[in-house]
Amino acid sequence: MQLSTETPADWWEVEALYDLCFAPGREALSSYRLRDGVSPVAELCLLLRDDSGVAAAIRFWPVRVGRARVLLLGPIAVHPTHQSEGLGGWLIREAVERARALGWARVLLVGDAPYYGRFGFKPLADVSMPPPTNPERVLGLALLPGAWDGVAGRVQKAEVIAGQSTSDAT
Repeated sequence: MQLSTETPADWWEVEALYDLCFAPGREALSSYRLRDGVSPVAELCLLLRDDSGVAAAIRFWPVRVGRARVLLLGPIAVHPTHQSEGLGGWLIREAVERARALGWARVLLVGDAPYYGRFGFKPLADVSMPPPTNPERVLGLALLPGAWDGVAGRVQKAEVIAGQSTSDAT
């Protein structure tokens, strides 16, 4: 497997992987409204390739909770022929370390606590996603000690300036 950062040339191949791995209508989810018109955090959008193409992919997007800058993890997908090989975990660990190195303080996702808990994600009782998201699936990871302390409210779309999302990390 070869790890690389996603490039614009990879976009459609990654989208095809997401289409394969997720139910039709995935783009109708509330998390996609938070991504509309906002650029992903390019240095954290990673791919794993094998000889057949993209085996796994992960993307991150900037969002806000109150005044706090937050990374929204997702989507993450592993090609069905590579599931249960640990590729998703590899991408999560690698991307989280890169996010920490870039100065990001916190990560948010919507997912299953038993799976993501092994990476340190915990339920966020004071943070809500736009409906119809199940509040029990809103999970967070502090990249710095206490990063989620006092952060509460609804997740909101990051500001957009001249077609680019703002880039401050904290």
